[in-house]
Amino acid sequence: MASIEEINYGAPDTHDCVIKLRLNPKRLKEKVIIGCGAGFGGDRPLAALKLLQRVEELDYLVLECLAERTLAERYHAMKSGGKGYDPRISEWMQLLLPLAVERGVCIITNMGAKSPLGAQEEVLQIASRLGMSITVGLAHQSSVSGTGLDDHLKHIDGDVSVYLGAAPIVECLERYTPNVIITSRVADASLFLGPMVYELGWNWDELQLLAQGSLAGHLLECGCQLTGGYYMHPADKHRNMSFQDLLNLSLPFAEVTFDGTVHVAKAAGTAGVLNFSTCAEQLLYEVGDPSSYITPDVVIDIRDVKFQPLSNNKVHCTGAKPSPQSLPQKLLVLSSKDSGWKGWGEISYGGYESVKRAQAAEFLVRAWMEEMYPGTSNHIISYIIGLDSLKAVSRDNKLPRAGEDIRLRMDGLFEQEKHAIQFTKEFTALYTNGPAGGGGISTGHKKEIFLEKGLVGREYVHWQIAAAKNNVNSSTDQNVSSKVKIQTGTSHESDSQEVARETTYSLSKELYVMDSQLSPALAGQKISLYDVAHSRAGDKGNDLNFSIIPHFPPDIERLKTIVTPDWVKEVVSTLLNLSTFPDSKDIEGRDKWASEHIMVEIYEVRGIHSLNVVVRNILDGGVNCSRRIDRHGKTISDVILCQQVVLPP
Repeated sequence: MASIEEINYGAPDTHDCVIKLRLNPKRLKEKVIIGCGAGFGGDRPLAALKLLQRVEELDYLVLECLAERTLAERYHAMKSGGKGYDPRISEWMQLLLPLAVERGVCIITNMGAKSPLGAQEEVLQIASRLGMSITVGLAHQSSVSGTGLDDHLKHIDGDVSVYLGAAPIVECLERYTPNVIITSRVADASLFLGPMVYELGWNWDELQLLAQGSLAGHLLECGCQLTGGYYMHPADKHRNMSFQDLLNLSLPFAEVTFDGTVHVAKAAGTAGVLNFSTCAEQLLYEVGDPSSYITPDVVIDIRDVKFQPLSNNKVHCTGAKPSPQSLPQKLLVLSSKDSGWKGWGEISYGGYESVKRAQAAEFLVRAWMEEMYPGTSNHIISYIIGLDSLKAVSRDNKLPRAGEDIRLRMDGLFEQEKHAIQFTKEFTALYTNGPAGGGGISTGHKKEIFLEKGLVGREYVHWQIAAAKNNVNSSTDQNVSSKVKIQTGTSHESDSQEVARETTYSLSKELYVMDSQLSPALAGQKISLYDVAHSRAGDKGNDLNFSIIPHFPPDIERLKTIVTPDWVKEVVSTLLNLSTFPDSKDIEGRDKWASEHIMVEIYEVRGIHSLNVVVRNILDGGVNCSRRIDRHGKTISDVILCQQVVLPP
């Protein structure tokens, strides 16, 4: 039986967020290799283990598991007496620690969320149960002075989360060289930039290097989105792939050298796709203005970024540079506050006139709510799953259409809990009081948390680093990693053999002649945007961000004549409908609200011949309080691509 002793490394070291140059930084490596083991809180631990197994030269593995939604969940859990850190951290560490420690791979993760210390204690306990002695470092926010906050945030009661940069991670590595680093809210790209700065001897005034390093971090941060995940689309011949290829994806990693050379890669012998198109989609994902992509460490201009495939497993990335205003003087801060009570219900209808029966059910629930609490029906939105829940139809299509299997969904966001509870009761009453044939009712209600954004001066934010070690003394030196053996191949041996044949390309080739089948889109006739471009959508608070990346890069000039702010606003305006069946008064009110609140910004990204579109105030309050079935707005990429357009010659 092992004896366990936890050793602390003294008092935490505290710093403010004012940039301070490193003193005589040393270059420890010529090249550092950093993998992404998780791109969001719901990612797959087994995929991270496969990356560790397949890429033996990895130096670091980053688990990026914290976003606005998960941060709000951790805050709510803490208020309810639960864990303030990601409760899945035990699952991840149980699986990854043995091989990571054996290989000398440092794991960096933001799973600490609101309680990094609690996460540290759990990881040490896991290591002890595995019979391993490890050091777990902390790099986290320690305090924020309210005097430095924007005026609209000065009412807060102490619950704020600041997007920290890479400096805490660098300091933690320098002082403790830990096996694991747990952070609070650190900007996604900064999780990856930290080990680059430490290993390659960079300093905080080497802005060109920081820009390239942050580019690498941004490309990696969403995991398999770079290597074929969230990319396959049967309606697009350029993006279709077999189910088996989608199953055998590799998480990505980056090779970054001391001079800022960046290669992103996937493991040899894996399927998926890593090419110009996957890199272009991830480059524009949630960046806003591409001339000024703001991170805590450097403001980056990515308009001239280019991607050159070196093989089917590796891409050379160039062109990131610091913006003229290269260092943000303030940091992004999120403040949790209550946003009301959500109530929802669903019911299915099948067979003839199922849509008409759903319309009747919606009418009844709204009327019943008005009868009990006048004015509350205005807080409810409704849509029909299988008909219009995602609004992914062309403007030329007229709804409603016939349906044989649909599901009515209604969501309300109310000021009082009793209103949300009453809504679920009224919805359930459809069983005996609604139209015929409705079944499968489900309802629920919960408290909603909204994260309000603001800025805070660097000098008002402090962070700490600390470390603790579990000292495991055992009569036998257990090699626990030998117990973890995962079959990483597929059952289709011929497929995996085909994937393993690597094709290399010449750097001298133009980016958009790599595929000889590319040709201009048809002009002068109505075609779908699917035939012209591909897209990926994401969110930042209440704002939508989607890309338009032409299959044939010169088509960008013609697309610019079609994709205008007015065109975008018309396409997305149906998202504002409160019902599947709006009348003329509803549409007039919707259009008036849109003209006053919706703002569209369109940016050209020269290096990849693409457009980046930002739509402000379109996401019903954002991911934490939206009443829509797609809270993030991710499906809007297909709303855009299914539009019919006529390209000029």
